[in-house]
Amino acid sequence: MMEKKWWKMSVPVLLVGNVVLILMLLGSAKPEDPKDTSKKGVRFEAVEIPEKVSFAGEPMPLDRFYVKEALDRELLSNAYFHSQTIRLIKLAPRYLPIIESILKEEGIHDDFKYLAVAESGFNPRAISPASAAGFWQFLKGTATDYGLEVNSEVDERYHIEKSTRAACAYLKDGYKKFGSWTMVAASYNRGMNGVQKQMDVQKEDDYYDLLITTETARYVYRIVALKLILENPEKYNFYVADKEKYPVIPIKKVEITGSVANFTDYAKEQGLSYKVFKDFNPWLRENTLTYSGKKRYWVEIPQL
Repeated sequence: MMEKKWWKMSVPVLLVGNVVLILMLLGSAKPEDPKDTSKKGVRFEAVEIPEKVSFAGEPMPLDRFYVKEALDRELLSNAYFHSQTIRLIKLAPRYLPIIESILKEEGIHDDFKYLAVAESGFNPRAISPASAAGFWQFLKGTATDYGLEVNSEVDERYHIEKSTRAACAYLKDGYKKFGSWTMVAASYNRGMNGVQKQMDVQKEDDYYDLLITTETARYVYRIVALKLILENPEKYNFYVADKEKYPVIPIKKVEITGSVANFTDYAKEQGLSYKVFKDFNPWLRENTLTYSGKKRYWVEIPQL
């Protein structure tokens, strides 16, 4: 009887003791300091804005608060668009050297290569809702005005070399009109007439003080943000080893000397699948090519 009574008395004591022990342990645990980020795996920080920034040799007036804040917006947008920005870093060695060499030959400032990046994101087949196409996002009318062939079989807006030369011609015309490379870049987005109209209405020839559509108002800042990140990715916490960048595929150029009835068969003769052949020649829009003899065509054959 005594043993049963002892057991009945000890159970509550044990329960109370366990509760006290748990409370003591909880009380001894120190809450994590909300300011202590040493144990956190990810930290989001503001981006650093350089003291001096320029576009095509023209200084960006960062002493104006609204200019600095506008650049900050585009740097944040691109520095924290991780997947896309890493992809641009990986693709840059494949496409930028081609664009750089043509810009140099044409006497256009090297910074304009970042305009092509802003326009197409290194997508050779890029097309906008307004049907602007290719690396430089030419509309059909503008493309033909600047000597590019655009029809059902051939669309040279998708030809990186020819479209880059056409873009250079457009940029030169813009500089003749505005005398400012910054304004030329803005006009590439808005159109020369659209920019000129707002300059006349507002009696303003400074892009940074021109009230214009949101897309164009952000455009030059976006180009500059891409320039800053791609020129110094580590500064913005992008670490991409050279071995992780996409390789430059060697190619040979082969002239088309007559009409082609079927590019699938042509690709097979070159030891390629139709897919790979078209990936390297996106300006060929159909499976056929009508050859008139008035123009020479060269296709790129990757050496795989």
